[in-house]
Amino acid sequence: MSFSFDSYLGVHQPALHLRAKRAQVLASNLANVDTPHFKARDINFTDALKSASMGPGARAMRATHAKHIQPEQFISGYELKYRNPYQDSLDGNTVEHQVEMAAYSDNAMRYLASLRFVSGKFNTLRTAIKGQ
Repeated sequence: MSFSFDSYLGVHQPALHLRAKRAQVLASNLANVDTPHFKARDINFTDALKSASMGPGARAMRATHAKHIQPEQFISGYELKYRNPYQDSLDGNTVEHQVEMAAYSDNAMRYLASLRFVSGKFNTLRTAIKGQ
C-alpha cells in the first residue's frame, strides 16, 4: 500500500507556500509605503494556486481546436502583478497603507486556517499510527 503526503495534504501544502510568499510581498509593500515611485505588487492567489497544484500527476489543460482559448492566456501562474491604487498620490507611490494592512491580515488569517487543516491531518495520521 503506497501513501503520498502530496495527495493526503491536498491543496493545503501549496497554499501554505503561496501564503508565505504573499506575506513577503505584502510586507515589502508596507515597508515601502513612503518610498517615492514605489509600485505596490501582489500575487493573484487563485491563479497561482491553480498553477502550483498542477503537479506531475495532474493533467495540464490543452486546446483541442485552433479556435479554443489557449490555456496560457488565463492561467498566469506565480507572477507578481501591480496593484491599482484607489487614490493616486503626488509622489507616484501606489501603496495604500489601509489596503495593504487589510490584505496582510486576511492573508495571515487564511495562512493560519491552512496550517490548522494540515495540523489536523497530521493528528489524524498520528492517531492511526498509534492504533487508537
